[in-house]
Amino acid sequence: MAVSNARVFTLSFLAALVFHRNLTDVAVEGSTPEEPPHRRFEYKYSFKGPHLSQSDGGVPFWIHSGNAIPSADQVRITPSLRSQRGSVWTKNKVNFENWEAEVTFRVSGRGRMGADGLAMWFTSEQGLDGPVYGAADTWNGIGVFFDSFDNDGKKNNPAILVVGNNGNLVYDHQNDGTTQALGTCLRDFRNKPYPIRAKITYYRKTLTVLINNGFTPDKEDYEFCTKVENMVIPTEGFFGISAATGGLADDHDVLSFLLFRLTEPGQQPPSVDSEIPKEEKDKYQEEFQNFQQELDKKKEEFQKDHPNVQGEPIDDLYESVNDREIRQVFEGQNRIHLEIKQINRQLAMILDEQRRYVSVITDEISKKGTSTGSGQLDSASQQLSSVISTQQELLRNLNELRSSFHESLKQIGSVQHQGNAGGVGTYETIQHFNDIKENLHTVKRDVEHLVQRNVQNPGDKVVKCPELPPMPSCLSTVHFAIFVVIQTILFFCYIMYKSQQEAAAKKFF
Repeated sequence: MAVSNARVFTLSFLAALVFHRNLTDVAVEGSTPEEPPHRRFEYKYSFKGPHLSQSDGGVPFWIHSGNAIPSADQVRITPSLRSQRGSVWTKNKVNFENWEAEVTFRVSGRGRMGADGLAMWFTSEQGLDGPVYGAADTWNGIGVFFDSFDNDGKKNNPAILVVGNNGNLVYDHQNDGTTQALGTCLRDFRNKPYPIRAKITYYRKTLTVLINNGFTPDKEDYEFCTKVENMVIPTEGFFGISAATGGLADDHDVLSFLLFRLTEPGQQPPSVDSEIPKEEKDKYQEEFQNFQQELDKKKEEFQKDHPNVQGEPIDDLYESVNDREIRQVFEGQNRIHLEIKQINRQLAMILDEQRRYVSVITDEISKKGTSTGSGQLDSASQQLSSVISTQQELLRNLNELRSSFHESLKQIGSVQHQGNAGGVGTYETIQHFNDIKENLHTVKRDVEHLVQRNVQNPGDKVVKCPELPPMPSCLSTVHFAIFVVIQTILFFCYIMYKSQQEAAAKKFF
């Protein structure tokens, strides 16, 4: 009897242990997180800026109707004018079993209240125009409405509604569709600092709507809005976005619409080739073959015309960073070289003008001296002799300046030759040439200023000066003062240039 009781007790203990283990396994299996579906972006059913609008004013793979206005970075479904309707729809049907749409939009208006609202559609046919937020009524599919006007006066707007239709239901405008809504939530989406983002997911016959309130730039900061389970929608349909205004008006702008195909875990995502129709695939294949044949013919013609090029490797068409830096250094040196040459030409012009002035004045003194005699020279002749001496000193200074420019040209030429031979450039060399460039700009401005003030037509002086009968009228006090001022300015410019050149030479060496 005791043995039988022990056996019964042992069997009961084992059965309880097995049952507890099974319960533990079930609990563990139920607590494992569900694997997310595979997402694949579908560009033929999406749009996003920039360069959104094409040259013909349309959006690729989409059609727009009504008052919709595509632009480079957005699609304005309706402008802020009264009684406007607009919509955009995909050109091709979508046959995804599960999908996810991310819509980024902005609803803005001046008033405290707006109208009428914006809608996102998935219907069996394109509702290009109609009374339901700019789209057709009695649709077959699903509509997610962003209603901004309170028609029933219950103070429950702005609101987001999910309304389904089998093609026989007429939308209830008087009650803002609340009697037909499968899910709803109150969210204010007007006049927000950032665009509103809505994520609409249809996965395993469950529609989920998440909303970003527009108070933060974080793209993943979503809030739960509503969820509709056991929802059946058409297997094929078109995606669309529509909007409408009434007595009040808002700007309804859609910045992007991104569609993703969802595939359940464990299932193989469909290949891209299987989605292309056979006729379209054959057309593309024929075009590719024709292009390949033309390319082969051009290759043969090129090889016949250039037999020496056959078998040679193709050089890299893109320059490296080092090559670009060296090229920029050499281009800067060439610009400095050209500027020095231009200043040298201007100095040569000034030297020629000064020589003409000296020769004219010397001729006049000799003429007047032979006619009046040596004893009749007055203070005016002394002033002329002093002017001549100063002009000669100026010529010597300008010659020295010109010779220094020649030395700079030789130095720059030698540096360029070394750079071309070595192929490298240092920061100190670049800095040195930048200093030279700044100094040359200063000298250039001074020289141009002097040229504008001093360069005149010497022929007029040669003709007009001898015609004046008295010699003092040929060189008055004003003329003498002008020459002295010019000489002083040129002298100071020369001193400044020499000091800057010595400082630049110290930096270089």
